[in-house]
Amino acid sequence: MKGIAILGSTGSIGVSTLDVVARHPERFRVVALTAHRNAERLAGQCRRFRPDYAVMVDAAAADALAALLADMPDAPRILRGAEALTEVAALDEVDYVMAAIVGAAGLMSSLAAARAGKRLMLANKEALVVAGALLMEAARDNGATLLPIDSEHNAIFQCLPPAHDRGLPESGVERILLTASGGPFRDADPQTLVEVTPEQAVAHPNWSMGRKISVDSATMMNKGLEIIEACWLFATAPERIQVVVHRQSVIHSMVQYTDGSVLAQLGNPDMRTPIAHALGWPERIDAGVAPLDLFAIARLDFEPPAPERFPCLRLAYRAAADGGTAPVVLNAANEVAVAAFLDGRIGFTDIARVVEQTMDRLPPEPVDLSGLEHVLGVDAAARRLAEQRAAALVA
Repeated sequence: MKGIAILGSTGSIGVSTLDVVARHPERFRVVALTAHRNAERLAGQCRRFRPDYAVMVDAAAADALAALLADMPDAPRILRGAEALTEVAALDEVDYVMAAIVGAAGLMSSLAAARAGKRLMLANKEALVVAGALLMEAARDNGATLLPIDSEHNAIFQCLPPAHDRGLPESGVERILLTASGGPFRDADPQTLVEVTPEQAVAHPNWSMGRKISVDSATMMNKGLEIIEACWLFATAPERIQVVVHRQSVIHSMVQYTDGSVLAQLGNPDMRTPIAHALGWPERIDAGVAPLDLFAIARLDFEPPAPERFPCLRLAYRAAADGGTAPVVLNAANEVAVAAFLDGRIGFTDIARVVEQTMDRLPPEPVDLSGLEHVLGVDAAARRLAEQRAAALVA
């Protein structure tokens, strides 16, 4: 039986992971569950799955969780603070770590899991975007297994040959075709995007996701971050990755080979499929997902993304090509800009403007691989500058 720590258990990925785990009580045991401040939901999960540890990053929420579980005879040990995330990710009794904390906040715990040699199921793309060199090095040096949870990267992983780690050209791979739904504004006149509200931006046509990642999908920054993530996961250059808008979201990505073959992974848009793949790999286990009905879908459409509609995609390709600290700046500025948009402080089209202005003012530097201090320093500087740029747009 494998022990699992789910980092970010109250979010959509965490909830889906617990759904799959519950289908296989003979295979998995929940050792630790973590959340930022949703004490009520975490309390319910603790009562059902009986973890040994429960982590609340927010101290007040940890007190609330303790009160909610006061009558539970086998209540978990409650830990608090960001440091506790890294503690439970490296526990001896944990075999698998689901890294589902959104944003750069999930970096330290993902790195701790890699350094502890765990099976790291990575749903936090920012960990690779911000510290890809450090994370991949830690996984390699400590015998960790890194399995992607993003539906696109999981699909690519399934379509690549077993020996792809020696390099894509050497494995007969021509390029990766990274699919994108296009989000809620894939048909919108670019001139109308200035009027987009947060409620419109989070209304994804195909997927049920959190607010931040839904906005990223609407701007296609999510796809841009996935380009950088794919470069690290599959040791490839950004020019070998092509983004394809695929409205139905049933082909989750494709791999094109030098012999003309294109392999694709298809399935209903349900995150339990890649989660089950990572939990069971190299076996296949039940995910609770209905099989794809090709007759009901009837057609599959593909088109290139419109650059005038999705400037964030261009910025992500730029960051991937520049390398070094450029992805750190891209991600930090985007997190600040999206938060400002959701708070009503800037407009939808201002998101790309804030990111580009921040990138222009913080040119890329080589990443210091001796530790996280350099990366975190660049991240902090980019956030400060992005906040200034957002404030200037309002003024």
